[in-house]
Amino acid sequence: MRLENKTAIVIGGGQSGGSTTAIGNGRATAMLFAREGAKVLVVDRDMPTAQATVDLITEEGNIARAAVADVTSEEQVEAAIKECKDAWGSVDVLHNNVGISVAGGDAPIEDITTEAFDLLINVNLRGMVYAIKHVLPIMREQGSGAIVNISSMAAWSNYPWVGYKTTKSAVIALTEQTAARNAKYNIRANVILPGLMDTPMAVDTRAREWNKPREEIAAERDAKVPLGGKMGTGWDVAYAALFLACEESKFVTGVSLNVDGGANVT
Repeated sequence: MRLENKTAIVIGGGQSGGSTTAIGNGRATAMLFAREGAKVLVVDRDMPTAQATVDLITEEGNIARAAVADVTSEEQVEAAIKECKDAWGSVDVLHNNVGISVAGGDAPIEDITTEAFDLLINVNLRGMVYAIKHVLPIMREQGSGAIVNISSMAAWSNYPWVGYKTTKSAVIALTEQTAARNAKYNIRANVILPGLMDTPMAVDTRAREWNKPREEIAAERDAKVPLGGKMGTGWDVAYAALFLACEESKFVTGVSLNVDGGANVT
């Protein structure tokens, strides 16, 4: 019960369509936070997918509620954060999980369109800025809080598409600045960099966009992973997020944590 008596917001806690066998990072994190004692507000742009995560949580006897917010709308993000504070009296953990690449029209720099690049910035970066902007006053008043952002190993690798790499690199800088400027308020901010993961967003989206079998995409990605020759799962990201959200990491802030099966050292 590492998050007992805590409240948590997981933005991007629903799940994109795809395989029923894979679980997304956001859904796994919301479920794990709840198992560890937190009351969890599951935020997604689509209520049915947010509610599906809540149903999984409540079926296990834990506490959660669903909220709708499109992260490109500051008003909707602010309202979701207010809902958590109004319902449970605090916001102890903010987990920013939203991100898109292929589905947003990402491309090599010579092919990227203005519309696609703007969308990727708005979803992957500006949405996190909004969430942090509106949670900080609450956490500062409390004198405590943990912010966990999701970037990607794309920030540090030879990733082919410019929008995702650029925005996920910026998420690292955003996290470091948040950590530096809020340590005096006892607010911590850290960022997770997932590598190749077997999630609906990473695998099923590519299968759908490229008109390839899911199994083919998964096998190609598995072959690139040094540790065990197998992609990670949403649970691997969730357990990293749990550590960064709970008191076990109370002296950790401004850190970038790779969850990548050794890709960055080989």
